[in-house]
Amino acid sequence: MPASRQTGTLARKQIAQGATTIDTSALTPGLRGQSQLVVGEEQTAGFVGSGRAPVLATPIMIALMEAAAVACVEPLLADQGSETLGVHLDVEHTAPTPIGLTVTATATLAEVDGRKLVFDVEASDDAQVVGKGRHTRVIVDSERFRAKVRAKAPQRA
Repeated sequence: MPASRQTGTLARKQIAQGATTIDTSALTPGLRGQSQLVVGEEQTAGFVGSGRAPVLATPIMIALMEAAAVACVEPLLADQGSETLGVHLDVEHTAPTPIGLTVTATATLAEVDGRKLVFDVEASDDAQVVGKGRHTRVIVDSERFRAKVRAKAPQRA
């Protein structure tokens, strides 16, 4: 689901990222993004190795929360050659979700501090809230980041 946008007059905010300037004026607290999946065998704790229970694995729930945060802001940054990287998570997984239920993660942009974006995240299944927490991402210049990754990658023969 694409991020929703708040209406109203936005002051033009920009941050410098090396030689690139990124317009962050559309990144306002209250923006929301969502991601969802139907839990299958491949998303269970037993399958991914985070336990033996046949329920939604915590690492999958966290990935869903990160995907919701990406959906919230990345459409507003992509045309500028920017993206976000997850740098911190503080999450509780509070209830099990069995195979067959749909899980929806929602990320709400709570704070914008230069390149740092903080989200309130929550995951719910068809019956109840199953997890919640906070997630921090930083805005980076996509090409500069990829150049660093290429420089670090092992050389292939």
